[in-house]
Amino acid sequence: MRVLITGGAGFIGSHLCRKLLEYGNSVICVDNFITGSKDNVSDLLENKEFKLIEHDIADELYIDGQLDWVMHFASLASPRYYLKHPIHTLKSGLLGTHNCLGLAKEKRAKFFLASTSEVYGDPLEHPQSEQYWGNVNSIGVRSCYDESKRGAEAFTYAYKKMHDLDVRVVRIFNTYGPNMQKDDGRVVSNFINQVLEGEDITIYGKGEQTRSFCYIDDLIAGIIKMMVADYSLPLNLGNPTELKVIGLAQMVKVLIKSKSKIKFLPLPEDDPQRRCPDITKAKKHLKWTPKVPLKKGLIRTIEYFKSK
Repeated sequence: MRVLITGGAGFIGSHLCRKLLEYGNSVICVDNFITGSKDNVSDLLENKEFKLIEHDIADELYIDGQLDWVMHFASLASPRYYLKHPIHTLKSGLLGTHNCLGLAKEKRAKFFLASTSEVYGDPLEHPQSEQYWGNVNSIGVRSCYDESKRGAEAFTYAYKKMHDLDVRVVRIFNTYGPNMQKDDGRVVSNFINQVLEGEDITIYGKGEQTRSFCYIDDLIAGIIKMMVADYSLPLNLGNPTELKVIGLAQMVKVLIKSKSKIKFLPLPEDDPQRRCPDITKAKKHLKWTPKVPLKKGLIRTIEYFKSK
């Protein structure tokens, strides 16, 4: 297949590019490098089946030749970056999705949207199933990201209805692993790098809020399965094992054998207190469950950041 991936030099996108190339596909990687990095795909540049295009998907994109898939992964998904660039976050989520859908329609390609667990906001339902409509503050500090993804899903299903476009939508829960940005502001990269640099571990609130952490290899396996599945409704991908944030901090300290102290900071506005996916549909339709234990995934991620 010939596959276009926006955000292809980002954390998730770079792993997806690599896996699709391994399976014998041609990949066009599109990225504007606001949060993506050429280093993430530098080893792919000599592959004749890989093409890198520097482009902001909020602007129209023209591609020669046929495409089998347009996969929209371009997004400022890290709170640190979407709080700094709220308008661009909205543009990549809304205008970018519109541009990608138009390209898929023109090429008669299938369309894949990387959505997010943030569409559920600070959930009142636990764990979160795909039927839950969410609890989102539409004008809060996180709304630029949350609503860009909710709007992207609405765009996607409007194109499916009006143009009979073949679509896939995955709602991605917390994912970690190599190629994460060191300064992306998320707990796994924050804790690991703070400990490696001998700093205090900073936790927002009391650390009682929960998250579930999916290793990148498991997520990519789920995405690949979704591509070949005959299922077009939104589907959760994530690890259903729930862990308190303070528990993650203590685990990182033990794995690195650190004496870093834990420092508590005020809780950010609209920060979800619980976040855990119901993956019943992924099990049923994809025969997918995450396999990499948190400890093993953290060790791999620690080694990656040590190498950097």
